[in-house]
Amino acid sequence: MTGTDAEAGEQWNLINTPLGETWSGRTRYAAAMFFYKRGELSAEVLEVYRLCARLDNEDPLAIIRVRGVGKDWLKRIEAIA
Repeated sequence: MTGTDAEAGEQWNLINTPLGETWSGRTRYAAAMFFYKRGELSAEVLEVYRLCARLDNEDPLAIIRVRGVGKDWLKRIEAIA
């Protein structure tokens, strides 16, 4: 596993931080920024994670579904979940 792969794996774990944990919204947003910078996440999806950053109990995936954005991202998340 390369350094980049290891970092991506760590960020993947962080973006899947369970809802309700202290600072989990911010953790998910930081990880989302990582994937955005790599071109793996759209600006619209990143914005949802930003909006949820201070709301540890809010599920960004539910909002992404409602907004109808990030279909590729949702497929990726759901394939591994």
